[in-house]
Amino acid sequence: MTVGLRAVGIARGWIGTPYVHQGSTKGAGADCLGLIRGVWRELYGTEPEAPPPYTPDWGEIGGAGQGPLLAAALRNLVAAGGENSPGEVLLFRMREGAVAKHLGILAGGGDSFIHAYERHGVVESPLSAPWRARIVARFRWPAP
Repeated sequence: MTVGLRAVGIARGWIGTPYVHQGSTKGAGADCLGLIRGVWRELYGTEPEAPPPYTPDWGEIGGAGQGPLLAAALRNLVAAGGENSPGEVLLFRMREGAVAKHLGILAGGGDSFIHAYERHGVVESPLSAPWRARIVARFRWPAP
C-alpha cells in the first residue's frame, strides 16, 4: 500500500473529531493543520517540526505571499504535479489576495478530500469546483 493510501485510511479514522483550534488529537479535537500533524505522527512516529502558536485569524492578515503553511509544506513534503493521487496534501487559499491557510487530504478518486473545518470538525467533503479553484499547491508524503 502506498504512503498516500495509508494517509487516506488514517485520515478517515479522524472523521468525526471535533474542530479545535490548534488541536491535533484524534477523537478529541483538531484543526486542519492538526489533522495533517496527526496523520504524520501515525505514518512516521514523530513530527518533523513543531508549529508556532497561531491565532484563528492569522491568514486574514497580510498579503498573498508564501505564508507559513506553504513554507512548512515545502520543507517537509514533496511537491506534487497535480497527479490527483489519493493522499495528496492540498493547500488552499480561502480568499483571493490572502495567504494559503487551509489543508486537506485528497481521498477517493480525487473527487473528495478530508479536512477539519470550523463548526464541522473532521469531515470528508466533495472536491467541488469552488474548492478546486482555491487549491494553491499539492504535495505528496515523503517516503518512509
